[in-house]
Amino acid sequence: MDLNLLTALEALLTEGSVTGAAQRLHVSVPGMSRTLARLRRTTGDELLVRAGREMVLTPRALELRPQVTELLRQTRAALSPEPGLDPARLRRTFTLRWHDAGITAHAAGLTARMRRQAPGVRLRFLGEQATDSGDDLRRGDVDLYLAGAVPAQGGLESELLAHDELVAVMRRGHPLARKRLTVERFTAAEHATASRRGRLRDPVDDALEAAGAARTVVVAGPAGTAVLHLVAGSDLLTVVPRQITRTVVAQLGLVVKPLPLPMPPVPLHQFWHRRHDQDPAHRWLRSQVRSQVREPLRDSGS
Repeated sequence: MDLNLLTALEALLTEGSVTGAAQRLHVSVPGMSRTLARLRRTTGDELLVRAGREMVLTPRALELRPQVTELLRQTRAALSPEPGLDPARLRRTFTLRWHDAGITAHAAGLTARMRRQAPGVRLRFLGEQATDSGDDLRRGDVDLYLAGAVPAQGGLESELLAHDELVAVMRRGHPLARKRLTVERFTAAEHATASRRGRLRDPVDDALEAAGAARTVVVAGPAGTAVLHLVAGSDLLTVVPRQITRTVVAQLGLVVKPLPLPMPPVPLHQFWHRRHDQDPAHRWLRSQVRSQVREPLRDSGS
């Protein structure tokens, strides 16, 4: 039974006549008579029978009337645009996959926003994986991902939140802490890098190579925060995005210096599976993440 036939059945059961149902649905009386014949074949009941000069509902029709009315109400509600979201009444758990520096920089602020606006919302933060394939978004294991690059996998939507600037970081007592950082001084120092895959080379080495220079990377850590702690206790240099690591850099009292060679800005995207694109709750989540990430940039004038 298609939805049009169900609508016709509701009209017939409500009006109790073919003519009344036809007028209600703005169709011809013969057309409604043909629809009644189809409904009789479908339900196996006469539904409307003649009693003198009037038509009356059969017992089966009387039984069906409240059921059909409720079924159509639910169907129309399901197919209607969703009403505006009230975050204060939202009850949902969101899972976000971020790299460790992003969690350190923004998790506390985002959680505070949620507690103020939507106390029924819970957050689960997961760390980055070795590869950002987007499979966990497709499976529904993760609601929102924050990373520098969006996977090429189909079915994903993304939004560029901000650009960050790469800077050199060292401990306060480092021999270069009070000196201008030149290419020669930069490459003469020993370096640490952050790589989930343990790589000892990153885009900084490509830029140095293009400039006819090279540096010595002696250690690779699995996450930026771990590498910053390593730098805090050694004479190693590391290169990190300025804004996303600012909290840990400040906590450790590290010295930040501009790089002695030009490097492109580092993008930060949030991306999600397309099935969540029009979900009001998910759209609200993305707006909160957007505000949380961009607010420090506005405050700093970046």
